[in-house]
This record gives sequence, structure tokens and C-alpha cells, in this order.
Amino acid sequence: MLQRLTRPARAAGAAAVAAGALLVAGLSGSASAGTDPSTTAAPTSRAAEVPSALLHAMQRDLGIDSGQARTRLANEAEAGATASRLRLALGDDFAGAWVRGAESATLTVATTDASDVRAIEARGATASVARHSLADLDAAKARLDRAAAHRATTDTPVWYVDVRTNALVVEAVRPAAGRALLAAAGVDGSLARIERATAQPRPLYDLRGGDAYYINGGSRCSVGFAVTKGTTQGFATAGHCGRTGNSTTGFNRVAQGTFQASVFPGNDMAWVAANSNWTATPNVAGSSVQVAGSTQAAVGSSVCRSGSTTGWHCGTIQQLNTSVTYPEGTISGVTRTSVCAEPGDSGGSYISGSQAQGVTSGGSGNCRSGGTTYFQPLNPILQSYGLTLKTATSGPGEPGEPGGGTWAAGTVYQAGATVTYGGVTYRCLQNHQAQTGWEPPNVPALWQRA
Repeated sequence: MLQRLTRPARAAGAAAVAAGALLVAGLSGSASAGTDPSTTAAPTSRAAEVPSALLHAMQRDLGIDSGQARTRLANEAEAGATASRLRLALGDDFAGAWVRGAESATLTVATTDASDVRAIEARGATASVARHSLADLDAAKARLDRAAAHRATTDTPVWYVDVRTNALVVEAVRPAAGRALLAAAGVDGSLARIERATAQPRPLYDLRGGDAYYINGGSRCSVGFAVTKGTTQGFATAGHCGRTGNSTTGFNRVAQGTFQASVFPGNDMAWVAANSNWTATPNVAGSSVQVAGSTQAAVGSSVCRSGSTTGWHCGTIQQLNTSVTYPEGTISGVTRTSVCAEPGDSGGSYISGSQAQGVTSGGSGNCRSGGTTYFQPLNPILQSYGLTLKTATSGPGEPGEPGGGTWAAGTVYQAGATVTYGGVTYRCLQNHQAQTGWEPPNVPALWQRA
């Protein structure tokens, strides 16, 4: 059953762990044609610098060796940039992109126009001709989201756009419930597929950057990622962990901070401002992983999670822009993954390579039998609350002379957005938060001359 999971005390927590748990995460990519393929890899995906803890987790959970993990991360970064460029080049014909393969990360790009096949293959990707564009499927899902605000129940716990099968998928306890939701939204049945729901996702109340924190001295969650807002330091986490004004204590039960804002349901996002005894770092707890940015990863990419209950676990991104219904209401815009989690992991960090992806929301299963989990993407949290992600470096190179124009460090840019810098107009290729050193001329994986 999909439900919210709290852990107010150790005894209750032990029972909750036995019952199992869930979590959440998100990734995406976008790019355009006309750039040397050798320059398209994500700027912070240097495989040689991948922390050993993350490599060990990938080996354990994905069944690959260290060399394969390094190769996979590098290939996935390249695939994400290529997919982004093709998305811009194909325009309304674009029907989605995904990677497959334990090591090769072979990229497939779908289009609704067979005449695009040659252009796709010229980029080194496999082409697939689909019936529906991604824009049409996303629009249909948006209608479901609006309808669910008035009638969603746990009988239809999850729905998402499945780019691999070119369909809007509704998971339902009973097929009739799925059909009723589609009918209420006015979605054409030819766009959708109803599947039997095999699990009931629920939020988790345990925390990290993986480190634990406690809400009002009771339930536990995990820190997502360290952030700053002006001179204030704090962290991003899941909205279901606490409400605005709730106090937090750290893993050591020392006073830590206060929830400044929280949204749940609808989204699952929040941030906590810490007191002066705490210092924001780019580290992910329990490992040597350091966050370098927030560039989103593509469907099919590997993603790893850190949480205060189960530590490091890895899997793959299954779908972006997923909606899931908990007993408290529907959460939209989350990412569905195959990573396992358990109570106490809620709010914790999802990361792909060195790129922050999101914070644990909910799911089903546990880390003994496996499960499906969901995460709230990080970039919308940063954008909504005006936060800056704490990173390990200023970017791939030293910042040059100020270029003027509309580009600004700290701004969250979506794929397709345009800025000016140094008198030149650039188009964003991949969702990310800009930082000093990542000026448009310096990062062709993120920006292309318009």
C-alpha cells in the first residue's frame, strides 16, 4: 500500500524497517546539432575521478566491474549531450531518448518522422520511429495530473511517460480505475497503456547528504544536498519530512536548524536553514563523493543514492516526469528509479557520477528484495527557493573576464532557454544550475550558440 512512513521512535522504527520502504530520484538530458562530438561529454563526468565508494556501489547493484562502471559513466554523459542536441534539432518530431547496455550505454533517439533517421544515425545514435511525439505524451500526462488533483486515489498510484514504448502508462490496482482516470482527463486511449500496480509507494521519514537528521526531536529523515541562500547555509530535502517552522537536530542530536519552506503533496520539496554551528559542504555522507553540479542524466542512466538507513545503493533511471499518488495526495514531476531504499532514507541524495539529481521521496520494496523508488528532482527545489547548490569546484575551468549579458551564475536553466554572454546568444542544452567557471563559451555540453 502507498503510504507515508514516519519513524517517531526506535521501537516503531524497527517495525517500519521490517515493513519495507521507498524513495525517489530524477534525470534528463538535451542537446543540439552542429558541435564536435568530442566536446559533448558532460563537463564534470571525468571517469578517472569517480569516487571509489560510488564505484563499489555500482559494482554491487548493477553487476559490473570497476572498469565497466567508469566506462558506463563516461558513455552516459556523452549520450546525454548527444540526445540533447538531437532533441533541439528534431523539434516537434522528437519522441524521447534512452540508453541501454551495462557498459556501452547505447543511445536510442525516437522520432515521429522517418526522414529524421539519417540525422539521428549521423550522430552515432540508434534511430526509432514512433507514433507519438514526446510533446504529445507529456501533454496527455499533464491532463492526467490536473484530473488527479480532483479524483486521484491509491487505486492509481503511478503514471508516467514511457519513452521506450512510446506510451503514457497508468499503473492501477484495478484496470477500471485506470480507465476512469483516463476518461476523467479526456486522454485518448491510443496514447495510454494500463498496467497492474504491483506496489504501493509511500514517503520515507529517515535522512542524509546522506546524514541523518531529526524533526522536532522525533522522526528521522536524511539530508539531500547542502545549499546556500545568501550568507545562510542549509540543505535541500523532502517536503514530507517536515513543515515550515519545524525544528531539526543533526545526526548527533545537536540543534541544527529550521524548515524554511515545504511543499507536500503536489511536489515533495523543502529546505532547512542551519544555525552557525553547521557548515555546508559538497560531500555526500559515508563516501568520498563530492557534488560538482546538477546536470540532469538521461533515462536509462545509472544513479546512486545515499541514505541514513541503508547507505549507498545504485540502480537506473526508469522514467522522468512521473506522477505518484500517496495517501496524502499526488506528487508530480518525480523521477522513477530501480534503486532500493528503506525508512529513514527519505530526503537523502540521488547522484549520477558527480552530478546531483534529487532527493528521496517514496516508493515500494526494500534493500533485501529490491523495489521501485521515486525522487524529487533537485533543480526545481533550487529554482523554487532561490538556493545555490554547494559544489566541490567552480567548474571545469577558471572563470574568464565577465562577459555581460543575461547569463548569471546561480540561475537554474532549462533545456531550450536562451541567454546572451559576451555579445553572443546561446541556447541551453541540458538542465543545470549555472556556476562560476561554467560560462556558456566554456561548456559546449551545456550551451550552444543559437
